[in-house]
Amino acid sequence: MKQLRSMFSGASLASKHFYAFGSSRCFSNTSVNSSFIDISGVYPPIPTAFSSNGKIDYVKLQENFNTWNTFDFAGYVVMGSNGEAVSLKEDEKLDLVRNVKKMSKPTSTIIAGLGLPTTDQTIEICNRVAEEQTAHAALIISPSFYKGQMNDLVLRKFYEDVADKSKLPIILYSVPANTTIDLSTSLVTALSQHPNIIGLKDSGGDITKISEIVYNVPKDFQVLAGSAAFMLPALLMGCVGGICALANVLGDQVCLLYKLFKDNELKKAVALQKTLISPNAMVTRRFGVPGLKAAMDLKQGLHGGRCRAPLLPLNDGDHKSLVEAFEKCGHPLSR
Repeated sequence: MKQLRSMFSGASLASKHFYAFGSSRCFSNTSVNSSFIDISGVYPPIPTAFSSNGKIDYVKLQENFNTWNTFDFAGYVVMGSNGEAVSLKEDEKLDLVRNVKKMSKPTSTIIAGLGLPTTDQTIEICNRVAEEQTAHAALIISPSFYKGQMNDLVLRKFYEDVADKSKLPIILYSVPANTTIDLSTSLVTALSQHPNIIGLKDSGGDITKISEIVYNVPKDFQVLAGSAAFMLPALLMGCVGGICALANVLGDQVCLLYKLFKDNELKKAVALQKTLISPNAMVTRRFGVPGLKAAMDLKQGLHGGRCRAPLLPLNDGDHKSLVEAFEKCGHPLSR
């Protein structure tokens, strides 16, 4: 938090420098990626709607898309951490991606969370989705069950083997809060040289590390902030956008933050970023997916609904804290 405040306090003094630094990425190396697709912009990692019988509720999901499609999202991430991907069967995953593709705007970039515990499983589902042409890229979380053995050598071979055989471009996914594995700067730099690995979603939030990665990777290797809480600092340091849980609830505000950065209105961007930190915490590290779905239930045109067991809904006290955090920051949750 101190680091974030320091970044904010200096932004107005260095706005011209930082904007050129972040937007041009002039410090990057030469291009190596042949599978390049543009993944810049804002992406909500969409929650999966479930009905009372536990099945995916495509009626409610369509209602959510009716709202989400009014925002200036670059696309959608389906079956990310917030999509409860770990609770979905393979046939459900394939059907979900098909439906998300249909529900999205024709211009939307669809990123599917397709990382599985083994290399062969991951390659297989990537290629099934590729054959159906329902996603543009695969977001691959690091395998973590045998975390004691998941050193850089093992992880590099995993990602390179997947990238070699996947028919979809690969986006690395570092989410140490869930896996306890933080993809190292040296590992990401090495993997960025692979022609089918096009980017990284970094949810760790270490701005120094993110800056070092952006500095060292090829210019067409795209780094995305994994949270709205640090999206502006990440953009300032050369990231191209964000995959942000908060965008599911405050899509207009997260997109505005990105636009303010692109328009070089950094004073306004800093002011807005400050108001998003606490609400973001409520729907990520504090209350997780149940908090995100509870917040959506309070917004007009959105449905969060139940989570799959073992996740439980918020209790009354936590629900009150969630509502108060949004209200205090000027983003009330109300239908």
